[in-house]
Parts: sequence; structure tokens; C-alpha cells
Amino acid sequence: MEDIRSVLSQFNTKKKRDQEAVQKASTGPVQNASSSEIPDVFFDVILQQYKLNRQEISLLMLLYRQVWCRPNLYKSHGIGPLNSYSDLCANLGFSSEDLGTFLRNLERYGFIETVRAGQYFVRKYFTQVLDLQYGQDYDEFF
Repeated sequence: MEDIRSVLSQFNTKKKRDQEAVQKASTGPVQNASSSEIPDVFFDVILQQYKLNRQEISLLMLLYRQVWCRPNLYKSHGIGPLNSYSDLCANLGFSSEDLGTFLRNLERYGFIETVRAGQYFVRKYFTQVLDLQYGQDYDEFF
């Protein structure tokens, strides 16, 4: 017959479980942060020449990453996926009126063009002049 201590040692005690939980919590699960490749021209030229506010930068980066940094069927055309205005507002924390204003401002600067409501053409190097300078050409879509 087995000794009672050997039988009890097979079960995890509360103290042992707490120690394991602390070990797991201190190391934590390893999560890989996602990253996006943004051209240096954005930081060196665009942010210097154009006085964009934080919301416009957030919106432009979201649209840019959708087109150029993630799998996208129309990447060669510079066209992103169809977005819902309510989803854009929720993700970025904007009101619908502010979203419309920010989209118009980005279009006025020439960074984006509306293909249809919620779908945008986003320039790889942000302006037509910089696209030409860096040799960016888009497949004809329209």
C-alpha cells in the first residue's frame, strides 16, 4: 500500500498552483507586434510640408496600411478595400462629421482619391510629384 504523502504529492496544491501562475504572469505570453513599412518620405517630407493634425495622420496611416502593407487584391492599382464609415469612426474614435472633414482634407492634399463611398485610392509616396520622383506607376484601373 502506498504512503498517504506519496498519494497527496501527485496532486497540485494551491501553493504550487499559485507559484506556477506567478511564473506564467511574470514571463507572459509572447505576442508578436505587427509592423508596417512606411516610406521615410512620409516623415521627412509630408509631416514637414503639410500641417496634418493627429486625426488626419491616423486616418491616412490606416488607409495606407490597408492598401500597401496588408494583403490586398488591388494593391497594384493603389486601391484599398471597401470600408464602412461606421467602422472607420469606431476604430479611430471620430464622429461621422469629423471623418468626412478629414477625408476631404486628405483628398485636397492629394494623398487619397475616392473611388466610391468607403473605397480609396492611396498614393504609395503620398503625392503625385513624389510618386513620379520615386518611379511609382499604377496599373490602369479606371
